[in-house]
Amino acid sequence: MQSPNFESFEWSHGKVRECDPNFPTTLHAWDKDALTLKGMSAFFGFVAEGEAVLTTESGAFRLKTGMYFSANGKVTIQGGRGIVIERHDHRAYFLLGGPVEEKGRLKYIDGCTDSLLLPPVRYGDPCLNLLYFPPGIDQTSHTHPSDRIGCVFSGRGECETPEGIIPLTPGTMFRIPAEGAHKFRTTDSAMRVIAYHPDSDFGPTDQTHPMINRTMVEGVSASQLPQLQTA
Repeated sequence: MQSPNFESFEWSHGKVRECDPNFPTTLHAWDKDALTLKGMSAFFGFVAEGEAVLTTESGAFRLKTGMYFSANGKVTIQGGRGIVIERHDHRAYFLLGGPVEEKGRLKYIDGCTDSLLLPPVRYGDPCLNLLYFPPGIDQTSHTHPSDRIGCVFSGRGECETPEGIIPLTPGTMFRIPAEGAHKFRTTDSAMRVIAYHPDSDFGPTDQTHPMINRTMVEGVSASQLPQLQTA
């Protein structure tokens, strides 16, 4: 289903959708067969089902259901199925994580919780999240200032937009366009959703990060001493 506020996609293999033009991004998916991606891009991936082998510049790694990664340059993933979000002209850290937990660690809205799986390396960088919706959730309608891209990992629910209601089941991929009005609901099932943000208003900067913040000179943080900071 496609609408101005929410797009959902059945599972497929290969390129699924070009996304937010302000932060050039492409949604890809794989289903058992090998998916190879390369270029001056960062790749953020999630294994939704089965076991997969990820091959990168750093080597080959076996990933289980619920695991996730970020990598650069050239990646090949094969086995199981999942999604890869390509952020063009960007570079991420190479990271592996998971499997994801049952619930989020951070409070969100309307009884939902969130975990920041792949945090922004610097202020403004992309991030990958796990959203947890308990049974019986009826969110407040809301928007986001940039695209949200991802998939339903487990459980069931629905998304309501001004155009109608979209059912959400495991494996449903989606794109919520910037400023798209939507709300999620669950009834008798909890639901876990993997959500990629192409930007963030959170993260370390050269002037504010744990190392510099907690470096003290006569009781004063080095973050407050510009004359000491690396030019």
